[in-house]
Amino acid sequence: MNDRLPPLTALRAFDAAARHMSFAKAADELAVTPAALSFQIKSLEEHFGAPLFIRLNRAVELTEAGKALAPITAEGFQTLS
Repeated sequence: MNDRLPPLTALRAFDAAARHMSFAKAADELAVTPAALSFQIKSLEEHFGAPLFIRLNRAVELTEAGKALAPITAEGFQTLS
């Protein structure tokens, strides 16, 4: 993990994917391609130095790190709203 804040676009991608438990549905919500969303998630995982999702055939699951981050991002975006 580095000392800089993570990119906001990557956090938005993570938040949507964590809520939907689907990269495709999150991409639809954010009006981006699934590949773009996946790139944002990967950049966030690199930022934190840990995987946030377990990628399955047609689904995703949160890792322990993802489970810890999900409520924090949800609360942050709700506060900003």
